[in-house]
Amino acid sequence: METRSKRRRKKSKGRRNFFLIFAFILLAGAIYFVNQYTSGVSLANGDTTSNVHTELNSNSSGNGDLNTKFEPFEGADPQFGEINVLLIGNDARADEEDARSDALMIGHYDQHTNKVKLVSLMRDTYVEVPEYGMQKINAAFFLGGPELVRKTIKQNFDIDVQYYAIVDFEGFTKIVDVIAPDGIHVDIPYPMSHGIGMTLEPGEQHLNGEQLLAYVRFRHDIHSDFGRVERQQEALSKLKEQAISVHTLLNLPKLLGVVDSYLNTNIDSKILFAIGKGMVTGGKSKEMETLRIPVEGSYTDKRVNVGAVLDINLEENKEILKDFLASNKNDEE
Repeated sequence: METRSKRRRKKSKGRRNFFLIFAFILLAGAIYFVNQYTSGVSLANGDTTSNVHTELNSNSSGNGDLNTKFEPFEGADPQFGEINVLLIGNDARADEEDARSDALMIGHYDQHTNKVKLVSLMRDTYVEVPEYGMQKINAAFFLGGPELVRKTIKQNFDIDVQYYAIVDFEGFTKIVDVIAPDGIHVDIPYPMSHGIGMTLEPGEQHLNGEQLLAYVRFRHDIHSDFGRVERQQEALSKLKEQAISVHTLLNLPKLLGVVDSYLNTNIDSKILFAIGKGMVTGGKSKEMETLRIPVEGSYTDKRVNVGAVLDINLEENKEILKDFLASNKNDEE
């Protein structure tokens, strides 16, 4: 029969072994995180070496320092566990300082239902831009950055936006390649080539980051800008599904490295992780709901001093937008 002292020694040894294994796992995890994060930063910088030194700044990106160029972003505080994020695709190239938004969206997340909704604002929508009069809505970004876009949305649609996130073309391609290394599956209905720098052949296929960017930017067809917006929503919906996959979770540090370099945002990392956790644990089976503003039948094509615009029925679109974003706490889907 074992003595008490022997049993105590075995228990003590067992505890030591457990903590050694636990410490090893933590160390391995830390090394993996650092290596993956560095890999992401290297990918963003176009550097193939692993020894990258960079100052981490979640509000830095290839879009320049928006905090010094424009008014500070004054988004309202989140209400009832819901947030609206202004999503801006910036078409500025590396040698340009200013550009209009190529894509303008509102992403909505409800932590109670873990539902994600996406609203695309057509860039030629003719609205009142504070202090600048009637303009295309995408001009607000050029004139005053994300804060002026926020004010414009609030004034015209009475929607509060809490945060913003801006990504340029290069950043989009890098992020896509990390989230979906095997590409995003799409079914291209006809050849696409004009104005996108490449030719996309028709048929089902998987597109890498550069190809997907070309796919969502193409607008030289019978649907013009409306078809482009539909493809943007399709791409983001599929990226959302990829983002909550096991592969992306394993490559999360690498994705954070890319995002750190290319995404200009005022969203705190804790909020990003909370949203990601909610989407993974509760939103996997939910499809992302989408809406386009203006809605069908609520606008007319018009030519004014700023060019061809969509002259919208503002009250109709405001009501539909507010209803779309309204929470349904009884939704159990």
